[in-house]
Amino acid sequence: MSKRKAKTASPHPTTSQMWGGRFSQGPAHIMAEINASIDVDRQLYAQDIAASKAHARMLASQGIISAQDGKAIETGLNTIFSEIENGSFEFKRALEDIHMNIEARLTELIGDAAGRLHTARSRNDQVATDFKLWVRDAIERADVGLKNLQRALLAQADRHAATVMPGFTHLQSAQPVTFGHHCLAYVEMLDRDRGRFGDARSRLNESPLGAGALAGTSFPIDRHATAAALGFDRPSANSLDAVSDRDFALETLNAAALTAIHLSRLAEELIIWSSGPFGFITLSDAFTTGSSMMPQKRNPDAAELVRAKTGRIFAAQISLQTVMKGLPLAYSKDMQEDKEAVFDAVKSLELSIAAMAGMIGDMTINKDAMEKAAGDGFSTATDLADWLVRVLNKPFRDAHNITGRIVAAAEAKNCHLEDLSLSDMQKFEPGITDDVYSVLSLSNSVHSRTSFGGTAPENVKLEIARWKERLS
Repeated sequence: MSKRKAKTASPHPTTSQMWGGRFSQGPAHIMAEINASIDVDRQLYAQDIAASKAHARMLASQGIISAQDGKAIETGLNTIFSEIENGSFEFKRALEDIHMNIEARLTELIGDAAGRLHTARSRNDQVATDFKLWVRDAIERADVGLKNLQRALLAQADRHAATVMPGFTHLQSAQPVTFGHHCLAYVEMLDRDRGRFGDARSRLNESPLGAGALAGTSFPIDRHATAAALGFDRPSANSLDAVSDRDFALETLNAAALTAIHLSRLAEELIIWSSGPFGFITLSDAFTTGSSMMPQKRNPDAAELVRAKTGRIFAAQISLQTVMKGLPLAYSKDMQEDKEAVFDAVKSLELSIAAMAGMIGDMTINKDAMEKAAGDGFSTATDLADWLVRVLNKPFRDAHNITGRIVAAAEAKNCHLEDLSLSDMQKFEPGITDDVYSVLSLSNSVHSRTSFGGTAPENVKLEIARWKERLS
């Protein structure tokens, strides 16, 4: 019988020393390309090293590896961390991911002891742990950034607690409000965003480390010890769930998407307010650009980019939802595609928050333009209707009708409500007296809105004091 011809080895990367015992030859070139994730997950190096150190200490403490090997592993990991930080570490695509790159370098540094580090763990629980740690760090950075943006808004609110501007519905002048009140609306929104990130952080703070590939391990490990060492509240209770869960990333993207909506809404207002027809604000040179052709231009590019980056964050959310929607338990290679979108979304969000805080912090408020616009569009018409109810005891629907006819008369005369004569108004309601003019001024209108949550400067100042205390 003729001997079976041996297969020739692939000229491309050979079987991995980390997992290749089952295989007789290396992967196809295209397989090596699609399988490699080091270009993306190298960002997890700090978390991977921290988790490996905690794991090694636990293994040594439990007598699973020797204290000498545990110390060698930790020393080697510290060296690798320094090499990555100073840029001297060589990342190799042939080693697929951050975990194998670090382990291969650890083997070069300390020899056979490095091979003991992976005892009682899998890349499945390893990457889940690393990714959770990274997302947790990202949440904490987002919280700091959002708090800084809240403070920037609060500072503007403090300076402009009584500055009158038009309040809009349908982008039509509705009622006068104060600019301080408008700023505080975003402070409230951003606080809800911080709350959602905080909720996500609370739920993610269970350690997958020690769950193994999917079924746990027969080694006498102490998962509570590694969880505590890494700042987790507890170890995850189910090994299948631990390695297959990406809810923490999805929740974080959900929170990021809502935050991006709020940032985009604020960016849109800055763009509108800084335009020539409005002129409510002037953005500084630091956050605007000029035109290569039109020398007079000051373009709100930073605000426009914040508005646009919302799309990247939305896309990341949809991307990960699509990856996860049909996966059976436990781990599937699809989940390698979980990180790139999250990394990009977090970077986009952090840039957007920082840019927005910068724009809000140094923009100039053009009070005269705001006040002039607030007087247009018959913005005190509701005050007139309320006066008819309060003083003449009219049903509100009747007062609304009378006021509408008075507004039409002012529009025909091309004047503001307060410029109509008393006799002009009495044509529509004889009971109207001179006292009506007390509610038609912008200042009186905003000062009258004293209900809880209203725009009155006194309310705004109380809210500013409350927020200063909360954010201190």
